[in-house]
Amino acid sequence: MIKKTAIATALSAAALIGASQAQAADYAIDTDGQHAFVQFKISHLGYSYILGSFEEFSGSFSYDPENLEAAAASVEVDVTSLNSNNAERDKHFKSEDFLDAGEYPTATFNSTGFEPTGDNEGVLTGELTLHGETHEIEMPVTLLGEGEDPWGGYRAGFEGSTTLTLADYGIDMGDFPEVMHELELYVTFEGVRQ
Repeated sequence: MIKKTAIATALSAAALIGASQAQAADYAIDTDGQHAFVQFKISHLGYSYILGSFEEFSGSFSYDPENLEAAAASVEVDVTSLNSNNAERDKHFKSEDFLDAGEYPTATFNSTGFEPTGDNEGVLTGELTLHGETHEIEMPVTLLGEGEDPWGGYRAGFEGSTTLTLADYGIDMGDFPEVMHELELYVTFEGVRQ
């Protein structure tokens, strides 16, 4: 007959292992070290592209290779930090004509599900709020790598992209060519396990 103390010890160990695994799945996006980017690309009249980024954002994600369906992510972006390397253009982008960053200074993404589609790949589904409008989007994502870093931590990195129809978010591109009515959103981030 097994002693009660042995059972208690086994249960305690199992609880610690479970807590360790749950904790190991939580990551803070490393914006302090500039190892994360939220970027965009939009056509310029059909002749070239405008590339830019949002310089200020924060977020976290959960990732466990043994339970991929439980993967999740949450990101908050400061829309006023938009930078396309042209001050006048950035001012216009942030004006009431487009993003209206004065009225809607924050964009958010909160995932609602994840579906693995292959080795190190999957589709993250979630709600994107931009310009006061919220819509569900799907973003194919890829695990770039994971492992210990030189400072004693553990990191995992991902990238993903999706195309947004600006009219869905109440952003009226007016008479601009049709190719300017969509924007490609690209994110890449490295997270530090907490």
